Amino acid sequence: MDKLASILDKNHYNYHMHKIQESLLKLVDDHNLGSMTLREIGELIDEQYPQKIKHHLDQLEKKGLIKIDKKKDSITKVKSGLISGTTLVSVPILGTANCGPATFFAEENFAGHLKLSSSFLNKTSNVYAVIADGISMNKANINNQTIDSGDYLIVDSASTDPRDGDVIVSVFDGVANVKRFTRDKANKRIVLQSESTANMAPILIHEDDDFHVAGKVIQVIKKA
Repeated sequence: MDKLASILDKNHYNYHMHKIQESLLKLVDDHNLGSMTLREIGELIDEQYPQKIKHHLDQLEKKGLIKIDKKKDSITKVKSGLISGTTLVSVPILGTANCGPATFFAEENFAGHLKLSSSFLNKTSNVYAVIADGISMNKANINNQTIDSGDYLIVDSASTDPRDGDVIVSVFDGVANVKRFTRDKANKRIVLQSESTANMAPILIHEDDDFHVAGKVIQVIKKA
């Protein structure tokens, strides 16, 4: 399964996370943590220091993975998709995808959720966001929007069989890139082309290389 797309599988996030946070996330499904003391929660995961539990619960809330409601004594997971009772959509941000020299790796830390009105999105299921870095796609056009460094790119994780001309997020040698896709059948290669104000050479990949398509870029949310 594609490295970035796999992070969305069953709303479970396969990124580098502290072990205590991983354990706490698992507990949320089966225990009413909001009604328990920090010490009681710690006993469930063999952690003797209540302040560590509080710290990591706070970190999970900051990352947008859980919601702590002290009035209702509840701790619940924040899931991707439509937020119940609202017109908002919660889109997981899976780090940075490179639009320049190949320096950013695909397995970035999860960066929280992008909360948007559903009216802004062309699609609300099976999508994630990455943050564009670099200028190599600043002349690309996605629904009349350019891709500038710092923009949020909305990616359809279900679209992993691109057509020529699609702008995709791909993973090659552990590096996530955003480029225009072309399949050069005559030369048995894939061409990942920049569209930039700068003169940038394409990335050429042999069709037998370990190359993964992590989704098609379907929308650009301009940085604030």
